[in-house]
Amino acid sequence: MQQSFVANRRFFDDGNFPRGFTRSGRFTLAEGNMLEKHGVAMQELEQGSRAPVNDEEKRFISVCKGEQPATTAFEKIWLKYKQRLAEKRKFHTVFGKKRIADGSEDFSYVETDSD
Repeated sequence: MQQSFVANRRFFDDGNFPRGFTRSGRFTLAEGNMLEKHGVAMQELEQGSRAPVNDEEKRFISVCKGEQPATTAFEKIWLKYKQRLAEKRKFHTVFGKKRIADGSEDFSYVETDSD
């Protein structure tokens, strides 16, 4: 029986994860390593450019098509990767939309009597 998800090169998605999978903060270290090591094989199986070599890879294709629920680590991490691609990243900033033209501070101090 042949080993599943063997790839001859590492998988990177610099367009969506320019700092890598683990540094993106969206995958654990183990998940990121699994994607890097086996992602090429998983992508080729999903796209149909690679034929499955065993039942595990056949089931993976079925899961990718939505015919079966994900149960193995390979299936779960690939679906998580696909879900992260579909999500829109929110960008948070501490600056407001309006800019202050004169450069003055937009707050003031009020003295109160403490009698």
